[in-house]
Amino acid sequence: QVQLMESGGGLVQPGGSLRLSCVASEIIPNIYNVGWNRQAPGKQRELVASVDNDGDTYYADSVKGRFTISRDNAKNTISLQMNNLKVEDTAVYYCYILRRGASPNDFWGQGTQVTVSS
Repeated sequence: QVQLMESGGGLVQPGGSLRLSCVASEIIPNIYNVGWNRQAPGKQRELVASVDNDGDTYYADSVKGRFTISRDNAKNTISLQMNNLKVEDTAVYYCYILRRGASPNDFWGQGTQVTVSS
């Protein structure tokens, strides 16, 4: 069964940076979208950033200009570079992969904690 393994979370001061990585345990065919969600305590999970096969990206308004998503198909890796972190970015971050034509059609990581605090 395909697994997504996340890394790179941790504790950082406001204004700092972190880079999250997500590696799939095997090649997943027919992917059409990958990205990152996050869930803060007491809040609903929200989409942070995504990229599709055309290279089109989406960013939540709250992270535009600070976060950058990238995808390395050769390494089965999805990354999220997070700069100028704010206290409100504190959350558990989950990577995901969506694919067509097979079940399951979505895969999720186990989550990595990002805490922004002084």
